[in-house]
Amino acid sequence: MATIIDIAVADGRFNTLVAAVKAAGLVETLSGEGPFTVFAPTDDAFAALPEGTVDGLLKDIPTLTKILTYHVVATRATADVVVSAPSHTTVQGGDIQVKAEDGTVYINDAKVIVADVFADNGVIHAIDKVIMPA
Repeated sequence: MATIIDIAVADGRFNTLVAAVKAAGLVETLSGEGPFTVFAPTDDAFAALPEGTVDGLLKDIPTLTKILTYHVVATRATADVVVSAPSHTTVQGGDIQVKAEDGTVYINDAKVIVADVFADNGVIHAIDKVIMPA
């Protein structure tokens, strides 16, 4: 298998996320031992942000890092573990809320569109929105 970063690069749906992780200097961390759970916004999720947001974040590394680490939990949380609790504390320090409704799982207001993409150092759950810390 491969690391979370290797899988995100190879997948093709996470090009913006990978670029942001590189800009924030988090590649080494997310290629490390882990374990990590990454709620990974797709390229479409980043494209849905207001125009200029991504470019602005790529120039504001502290804010970018805060947002990216809000998408990471420092444990290997498979889908069944994610839905077993109403919230999880992120690496950023804030809590994400979990809601399961009619067979769909939401992380804050983002829908999980692909769950349980396994890596050597954790698991990726693709989401359809970029979630923002409080």
